Amino acid sequence: MKLMRCGETASIKAPESYFIGTVWQTPIHTAPDPARVAATLVSFMPGARTNWHHHPLGQTLFVTQGCGWFQTEGETRVEIRAGDTVWIPPGEKHWHGATDTTSMTHVAMHERDGDAHVAWLEPVADADYLGSTR
Repeated sequence: MKLMRCGETASIKAPESYFIGTVWQTPIHTAPDPARVAATLVSFMPGARTNWHHHPLGQTLFVTQGCGWFQTEGETRVEIRAGDTVWIPPGEKHWHGATDTTSMTHVAMHERDGDAHVAWLEPVADADYLGSTR
């Protein structure tokens, strides 16, 4: 058993190469082999979001605070709120983040496939983010 106390892991500003706007990440846990699970608390300020991306083994999001948006490529953007859980199947191209006026925090959980857990793609266009295209 390993207990990780609050404050032992520093929050970091998310890299601008994969996120638009101000996003903070607080690592929760990355399990050692042979386990593959990892979890991170991610806080998006208004207007912030991920780039398009996908995960080789899928991803689960649990929204802990605020209101945000989620979109799978080719589908309508949906609103996500505190208490919602989103399952994203393996390989599904998507993005998620805060709305343009409210912040949103979620726990992001995924499994590693070897060293890979995410494939980062292009930034989300403002038209997609604001919901004016599908």
